[in-house]
Amino acid sequence: MTTQRHDFNAQPFLLEELPPVGRFSLRVRPGQREALAAALGLELPTAIGQRSSAGQTEVLCLGPDEWAILTAEAERDALVAAGAAAYAQIPHSLVEVSDREITLRLSGAQALTALTAVCPRDIDAIPVGRGARTLFDSATVLLWRDGPQDFRMDVWRSFLPHVRAILDKITVELKSGL
Repeated sequence: MTTQRHDFNAQPFLLEELPPVGRFSLRVRPGQREALAAALGLELPTAIGQRSSAGQTEVLCLGPDEWAILTAEAERDALVAAGAAAYAQIPHSLVEVSDREITLRLSGAQALTALTAVCPRDIDAIPVGRGARTLFDSATVLLWRDGPQDFRMDVWRSFLPHVRAILDKITVELKSGL
């Protein structure tokens, strides 16, 4: 008979809170997407879940006329100015939501397991380099899949204590082998 050993000090996944970034919610009619993309200097992907990047800016398509944009803090004002300059010709909604969300990074051998414990979506089916809006328990989050076991999760600041408490419980369960 073999005895199963657990290293109760080992973390099943790494959980980090990432530094603040500029965050925007963008809405534009599909027929004006290309013109606005050119005005902003960004690629606005057309497929839901598809991502694009330019320099330090990332764009995630959330719907046929909706995108989440993350950019370096230093690039925030330039994006706002480009949107304002284009508005008269290309009506759109570019709303800064930087203070609304916090980004958590989950990475490591059991990051996928931790996410699938409370997400109704098939997280494993999200290809690397894509993203999705989903639920984490009862909190709506944006999930960015950066690698097979490397994820970023944008969580509304008000839901962060709830999400962290659930992740703490999942950590305990994974460490104990439940």
